[in-house]
Amino acid sequence: MALAAPARAVELLNVSYDPTRELWRAINAAFTTAYARQTGEQVTINMSHGGSSSQARAVIDGLAADVVTLALWPDVDAIRRAGLIEPGWEQRFPNHAVPYTSTAVFVVRKGNPKGIHDWPDLVRPGVEVVTPNPKTSGNGKVTFLAAWGSVVTRGGSPEAATAYVKQLYAHVPVLDLGARASSVTFVQKQIGDVHVTWENEAYLELDEAHGAVDIVYPPTSFLAEPPVAVVDANDKRRGTGAVAKAYLDFVFSDAGQRIIAEHRYRPIKPVPDGPAFPALARFPITAIARDWDDAVARFFADGALFDRIYGAPGEHAP
Repeated sequence: MALAAPARAVELLNVSYDPTRELWRAINAAFTTAYARQTGEQVTINMSHGGSSSQARAVIDGLAADVVTLALWPDVDAIRRAGLIEPGWEQRFPNHAVPYTSTAVFVVRKGNPKGIHDWPDLVRPGVEVVTPNPKTSGNGKVTFLAAWGSVVTRGGSPEAATAYVKQLYAHVPVLDLGARASSVTFVQKQIGDVHVTWENEAYLELDEAHGAVDIVYPPTSFLAEPPVAVVDANDKRRGTGAVAKAYLDFVFSDAGQRIIAEHRYRPIKPVPDGPAFPALARFPITAIARDWDDAVARFFADGALFDRIYGAPGEHAP
């Protein structure tokens, strides 16, 4: 009697950005269970987390990701430019390969003792702000763009926006490399009066701090659209392309979208009986730049605006 062939075991590496650990832990468990039931194949998904731009650089430098699920379009497209992802990657999944959206909100000490409600409040005397480095972190870039856009989308000039962000970063005592490190700085180390962070991370901090912090939604913030992609060069070499595609397809399924909503990311599809998200005006990248390439060149490239306004170490104490 012929023996049945053993089920194939597949390993994938998902290289993601800093605060998504809990999200992907839940998605991975649901996907691997569903995929084994449907195909008989056992899939193990390994994770790598860090600042989004740092993660993109790691993949370019040889970290063998099967998929990337990074914070911002330019981080994924940098991997495409390095020849590891095929052109047209945005068209291979729904909604231009964006399974959810997010934004930057404020986490403040309980009772909001500094009265922080809007972006101008962050630069009042005596207010200390925690946010990660925009050179390494998606959260850092979103904070910078939200701050800049809070001026120009409400009628201010680019010069006024530059003056504001320069003042803002003078209130930042330390720039951590990523969002989760900034959460530790704010919640565990008790540094700062306000933490500008991802919406989902704010809710995790609310739980972790056991009532010692509150969430404040500013009137306006940035529309963050974290994309996903298969890393074609690595998948072709390892023979994991079909499983990697199925994995990311699951993120856009009804089951994946429900998990996304439960972890306080804003799904792109309606989730019946899912959590409610507060109304918030969110502006896209095209409200403040021609496109992402223009934004990176103007704000974040070496020698661009952030480098010019942040200054040398020791020049940014509140």
